[in-house]
Amino acid sequence: MTGPATGGLHHVEVWVRDLAGAIRSWGWLLGELGWAPFQEWPAGRSWRHGSVYLVLEQSPALSGTTHDRLAPGLNHLAFTAGTPAEVDRLVAAAPTYGWAPLFADRYPHAGGPGSYAAYLEDAWGYEVELVASP
Repeated sequence: MTGPATGGLHHVEVWVRDLAGAIRSWGWLLGELGWAPFQEWPAGRSWRHGSVYLVLEQSPALSGTTHDRLAPGLNHLAFTAGTPAEVDRLVAAAPTYGWAPLFADRYPHAGGPGSYAAYLEDAWGYEVELVASP
């Protein structure tokens, strides 16, 4: 008898200061990466990819004013993003949706000579890594 798989990622919840702004940047990126809108409520949105979903929420319990990816805690989320050409396409379009490049002087090998990836940061300091498939 087999039961549900254990140990896999179920969901990630990101608390944001500006839900509308985050929906614009994250919604675009997640849609480009094949994530589908999943849930919607006044203080949040979610997108699903397979069995995993990602939540953006502007919680009334939010404390503090900024996210600092360099402080202890979450540094970034990494997504597989297709071919190197697809990563390049996303990088070119990303600023229109509020994403800024990180480590642009080392793009696309900021992760090392064997990697092809882009690092982007949104207006609130959240970082994503877009990794090309070999």
